Order: sequence, then structure tokens, then C-alpha cells
Amino acid sequence: MPTHRVSASALERLRSEHLDLTTRGRIEVAQRIGRAREMGDLKENGDYHAAKDEQGHMEARIRQIEAILENHEIVETAPAGKVAIGCTVTLLYDGDPPDQIERYLIGHPEEKPADPSVQVMGPTSPLGSALLGAAAGTKVRYQAPNGVLAVKVVKVESGD
Repeated sequence: MPTHRVSASALERLRSEHLDLTTRGRIEVAQRIGRAREMGDLKENGDYHAAKDEQGHMEARIRQIEAILENHEIVETAPAGKVAIGCTVTLLYDGDPPDQIERYLIGHPEEKPADPSVQVMGPTSPLGSALLGAAAGTKVRYQAPNGVLAVKVVKVESGD
């Protein structure tokens, strides 16, 4: 089972979400299923099937969170100047104009950047792994599905 490397804030948010889903969430979906059952024939009962689908999605999310909570490692704030898990990196692809920069938080998919325009990139993705250890001004090449791409690390910001 892989170790999930997450920030302390992401771990706390996951614990809160787990508690909410396993208490309030389960109670509410059970009540919806109960109300839908009272409507009669379950074969053609759209409310019942919708509530059961919601229950299935919620239970899958609970299992996903439990897997992270059971096997995680808290990642400390990234060191200044180098791309590491927990930092935000600003990139520019070779050949793109300067207004086409992209910003990524290097981390677990469960991380939620403070800035909604920042996307999360896994450190084990092709680009994410190529970026680890790079500094601002460095050009990094990585193997993408459509060939080798190059990006320039414009800026590296430490995590908070």
C-alpha cells in the first residue's frame, strides 16, 4: 500500500471530512433511502435509486479517505529555492509566450491550494518528478505522452 504524503492541513481537512461523512452523511442518506422506500415500488423509484447511488459514492469516498488516514506521512514545508513536495512552482513551456505561465502546487491530489488558479501536480507524475530539486531559472525536460517537452522553472515558492 503506498504511503500518502500530505500536508498537515490536508490531513486535518480529510479527518474532518471523514467524520462528517461517517456521521451526518450516513444519517442523511439513510433517511433519504427510507423516505424513498415509503413511496412504494422500488424498481421504478428514481428517488430510491438516486439515494442508493449517492450512498455508494459516499461510501467509496469514505474508503478513499480511510486509506489515506491509515497510511500517510506528513510533509513538512518545502525548503526555499528548490522544487520539493509542498512548494508552488511557476513554469513556462518552451516556445510559449510569457503570459502563458502555469502555477502548480507539488503534492498529493488531496491538497487544496489557497489560490484556486493553482493546480495540484503529483510529485510522481512525469513532470512532477522531473521538477523535484530544480531551482528558478532551470530548464527541465521530461517525457510526455506526445514526446519530450521542456519547461523553464520561473519561480519556486515554499509552502506555508
